Amino acid sequence: MAETLEILHLPSPESAMALVGVGEDNLIYLARHTGTKLILRGQELHILGEAKAVERTLNVLNSLASYWQNAKAIARPDILTAFQALDTGRGEEYQALQQTILAKTRRGEVVRAKTFRQRQYIKAIQTHDITFCIGPAGTGKTFLAAVLAVQALLNNDCERLILTRPAVEAGEKLGFLPGDLQQKVDPFLRPLYDALYEFIDAEKIPDLMERGKIEVAPLAYMRGRTLSNAFVIVDEAQNTTPAQLKMVLTRLGFGSKMVVTGDITQTDLPSHQASGLQVAQQILKAVEGVSFCYLGQADVVRHPLVQRIVEAYERAEQPSPAGSA
Repeated sequence: MAETLEILHLPSPESAMALVGVGEDNLIYLARHTGTKLILRGQELHILGEAKAVERTLNVLNSLASYWQNAKAIARPDILTAFQALDTGRGEEYQALQQTILAKTRRGEVVRAKTFRQRQYIKAIQTHDITFCIGPAGTGKTFLAAVLAVQALLNNDCERLILTRPAVEAGEKLGFLPGDLQQKVDPFLRPLYDALYEFIDAEKIPDLMERGKIEVAPLAYMRGRTLSNAFVIVDEAQNTTPAQLKMVLTRLGFGSKMVVTGDITQTDLPSHQASGLQVAQQILKAVEGVSFCYLGQADVVRHPLVQRIVEAYERAEQPSPAGSA
């Protein structure tokens, strides 16, 4: 069968770099999923293959034009979502996803949902009092929740922001860590601080914490409280016991939202201990006002290597076919 050649002209060297990705990872991914050959020559991208495959590749690349034309880096989730949009007739929805800006970091970087499931997650938080998000590392579970939480605080939609997580990490115990209690728990809460620093000047955070506007604390501190007019993020919930997660969920007060995130494949609890997050899935799925969102390896928005690592672990953790050794 005769091969077809199409050439995509890119407006600048920067746009070419944005399109091809680190180590031409994007071109490799496109070639693998379309059966075409993609060769970058200066500012020309040569696409060679069967006519239908070349057309499919061009359609995907054109749907990503708002990124590469403006020299904005393209990640694998962008390409995968473009394929999904093309295959399911959701082109207009994908264009809307690209154009909907959720927030901007202090460095001016635009934050938006990169996948349809991330967009569903954001909508769930906006429309439900309690949202669970379950997925692997790098899918934006905590980061997107923190974006919405900071916006709610800065827009006076809530009176305070509460970030909490269980102090359980890979078998370590607080008693073995140096320093006073705050110094002991800080390592466990560092990922939550990191999310805050993207949107609030580091110098302002201590003042907001002193005024009670932001609280970052281990889960045990939530016992006996009523969390009213607050945006609460419970991170690493796979490391809660059923009793701990029930405790924090029942702290929710009027005018509050709660987002519970975790990765059920990365539980650091003892092997005999059930995860509160897994138990909550079974008990709360049908409860009105509670939403469950699931992100997967296709939603990983970190370094391309992170996605490949997640994929490798998912393959390894799949049960062996019946009868295999």
